[in-house]
Amino acid sequence: MRIYLVGGAVRDRLLGRDVADRDFVVVGATPDEMRAAGYRPVGKDFPVFLHPATQEEYALARTERKTGHGYHGFAFHADPSVTLEQDLERRDLTINAMAMDERGELVDPFAGRRDLEQRVLRHVSPAFVEDPVRVLRVARFAARYAPLGFRIADETLALMRRMVDDGEVDHLVAERVWTETRKALGEPAPSAFLRALRACGALRVVFPEVDALYGVPQRAEFHPEVDTGRHIELVLDQAARLAPGDDLVGWCALVHDLGKALTPQDELPRHVMHEQRGREPVRAVSARLKVPAEHAALAELVCRFHLDAHRAFELRPETVLKLLESLDAFRRPERVARFLAACEADKRGRLGLADEPYPQADYLRAAHAAARAIDAAPFVARGITGPKVGDAVRAARIAAIASLERTM
Repeated sequence: MRIYLVGGAVRDRLLGRDVADRDFVVVGATPDEMRAAGYRPVGKDFPVFLHPATQEEYALARTERKTGHGYHGFAFHADPSVTLEQDLERRDLTINAMAMDERGELVDPFAGRRDLEQRVLRHVSPAFVEDPVRVLRVARFAARYAPLGFRIADETLALMRRMVDDGEVDHLVAERVWTETRKALGEPAPSAFLRALRACGALRVVFPEVDALYGVPQRAEFHPEVDTGRHIELVLDQAARLAPGDDLVGWCALVHDLGKALTPQDELPRHVMHEQRGREPVRAVSARLKVPAEHAALAELVCRFHLDAHRAFELRPETVLKLLESLDAFRRPERVARFLAACEADKRGRLGLADEPYPQADYLRAAHAAARAIDAAPFVARGITGPKVGDAVRAARIAAIASLERTM
């Protein structure tokens, strides 16, 4: 039995990054030998075991053979004869196909270290085309490592295009698309995820609503980048900057302007009513990908009300209160910060405006705090009962908001 550290832990150690999770491959062992050594089996499709002390995953070395379409269309083979190189060869990218033995010696049969040094995302073997999830994974790694200067190798991008053209990407299931998208939205440069998918043609397959935004013009005085697709890229990166690792804010940023693809041609480059038009496609894509309920709900709210946030200083106090009530901000106060982060990302996600101030966020936070401070108890103590209590609380909240200084 020989044990190797593999995959992301090796990659990140070589990059000098923190290693969050460690995975191990075991060569030359049987399931019975693993159980006898105290390891607990957990794998369903292939033998994976948990270490008796650390609970880290140890998988038997395996090969795989394609048997059908999609992520589940594989047959796995694991026995003591499978070599470490055979196990590494089935992986997606060379930078993920390295191992370290127990002495810390690097095993690198596919030149992953060279690709790390040259900042290249390159597939390991032609078998890359057999798993459509790899298209999403490469795009996600682009989002993670774009700030370090990584690019997708030309030959890998060509394989990704081939997978799209052959219809393999059509077999991606919603859960896998969402899993990879969610991870990408939590990376430092999620715009690279969109660019990678668009470069190989996969964006129009998995996110046709987003792909439709490219080429849609906006008014240059408000959007110097003009192209709506480019705007979404800028907004995504601003969201990652303002709320690092928060895929909920990232999801809101991704879909907030879907209504602009539905603007009639004779109205362009203006987008009157795009926030209303966008609600249906936001609902549709959230349902199709089976996103979590809060992602779906807040994304629709950002779509509907982001312009109200931008116009916060122009709104009457009662309209500000209605905005907060629409967000359910008094029962779910945590929504306010994320809503405002997405709105600020939208405002800053414009060419040359990345560092523009957004005082609307401070004002709306203050309005929320002032309104939350109003309690029903004093009104009840004065003998007010029934629906009149709610009316009194609302009136007091409006007055509290009206007392705030509005600073542009």
